[in-house]
Amino acid sequence: MADIRPQPGIMDIELYVGGQSSLPGVRDVVKLSSNENPFGPSPAAVEAFRSAAHALHRYPSTDHASLRAAIGEVHGLDPARIICGVGSDEILQFLCQCYAGPGDEVLHTEHGFAIYRIGALAAGATPIAVPERDRTTDVDALLAACTERTRLVFIANPNNPTGTMIGTGEIMRLADNLPPRALLVLDGAYAEFVDGYDGGAKIIGQRDNVVMTRTFSKLYGLGGLRIGWGYGPQEIIDVLNRVRGPFNLSEPQLAAAEAAVRDRAFADRCASENARLRVWLAEALAGHGVPSDPSFGNFILARFADEAEALAADAWLKADGIIVRRVAGYGFPQCLRITVGDEAACRRVAHAIGTFREDQA
Repeated sequence: MADIRPQPGIMDIELYVGGQSSLPGVRDVVKLSSNENPFGPSPAAVEAFRSAAHALHRYPSTDHASLRAAIGEVHGLDPARIICGVGSDEILQFLCQCYAGPGDEVLHTEHGFAIYRIGALAAGATPIAVPERDRTTDVDALLAACTERTRLVFIANPNNPTGTMIGTGEIMRLADNLPPRALLVLDGAYAEFVDGYDGGAKIIGQRDNVVMTRTFSKLYGLGGLRIGWGYGPQEIIDVLNRVRGPFNLSEPQLAAAEAAVRDRAFADRCASENARLRVWLAEALAGHGVPSDPSFGNFILARFADEAEALAADAWLKADGIIVRRVAGYGFPQCLRITVGDEAACRRVAHAIGTFREDQA
């Protein structure tokens, strides 16, 4: 009889459950559960995607040279030190595959993105959740958790689902005090929503132990296409490219991403509207007795009195056709993560929370 078993660690990974996108019997649904851009993708990206459809019989570029050049031009980076992947998730998994294994440890903050733990377990390494301080990355706690077995340290900056972030000085302090064999990975999925923040690019330019990842899923509104990229020391990028599939991105993906990153006017408008409405929504909810930390992403983490109240608020919102994200799996059973939508969506959420609080009084 066959005795077929997965590698150690695989069965410790829970199956992913995505956020809801529809509600039975409800037609006018507002989806604010996946941190999507409410304004959609750039029209230029849509047109580039359509045009690429005429060559679907052709294999795509294997080196992603045109997209890497565009990213490098826009962000002032060396294209040779950029790698593109199927979302930033794939690059995070490459890092685990290449730099962690049995007997190694992978550090992440206690409320960090689930893929860090998943990637570590899939590689046979041991994930270590490190406490945060007031829902914010704690550099001292991360350094204290490091051992001679530490190989990767993941932090999302800004973090999901908290929306909080640490400054450049703290990132440099962390990088400069890691063990010699440890690599710091800065997950910048929400970096574009922070005015003047480069996601850690300048830090990487001065060190050989830091890598950053970015995505086209959030600000650029291309979540449905799954495109991400990373930037780091040349020797690290060369290693990651050894395990990257040669055709991991299709031509429509590449074309749409290049058009999106070059359409700065559209991206800037989206970022500006997000910043304005994020402040408005946070203040509106706080006015109804639902606080949140200052967020640097395109969402807020709304805090309720306890888990029971959060669940009741979620049910109330669903009854009103509004889908938000429960985050008990991230250690916040008393919270709901709410994407910053367009103005109509934000006003609808604020009104619904207001009526909920009145009903609970």
